[in-house]
Amino acid sequence: MKTVHEFTTELPRWSPYITPVKLSEATPEQLDAMKVTPSNKSVSDYVLVLAHDPESLAQRSPLFNAIMYGNDGLSRAERELGAVGASVVNRCVYCAAVHASRYNQLTKQTDVVERIFQNGANAKLEKHEQAIFDFAVKLSQTPPAITADDIVNLRAIGLSELEIVDLVLSTAIFGWANRLMHTLGEPVKAAS
Repeated sequence: MKTVHEFTTELPRWSPYITPVKLSEATPEQLDAMKVTPSNKSVSDYVLVLAHDPESLAQRSPLFNAIMYGNDGLSRAERELGAVGASVVNRCVYCAAVHASRYNQLTKQTDVVERIFQNGANAKLEKHEQAIFDFAVKLSQTPPAITADDIVNLRAIGLSELEIVDLVLSTAIFGWANRLMHTLGEPVKAAS
């Protein structure tokens, strides 16, 4: 297995360091916690690792879903851009790939992600995307560095109070998610 170190929209496979719970051997509590995973299509190795602590997983998934898939406030694409910003800062290749791909699908464009992956935190984007990305990067690098001026900048591109809170939440949850991914496994090249 070759660990993936470069940012790409080609989804790597996540290889866990901890043996995932076997779905066929999961307890009722683990099964209940896994039913609220974001995709509800299949249970990933990542979720099966988190299922070792079903109480935490049962709290994590609804929180993640509310932040990333909420109906009001920031658009889905803008939430994904916040997640990409956090993942780039935290060097989480897996999360960056997943959320950059979603951003591309939602916006039907690839140039923003291409510039981010080429230039990292220094990427030059259009004004609206730049403000969102810069905020996500700054929040991910040093949370106490965020000031009232940063909020003023977000208001200047037309974000409402709810949209700003959504950006904070979608960026911050990836500070946490990236650290879980890094600690519990690693991205590897998907089998061809």
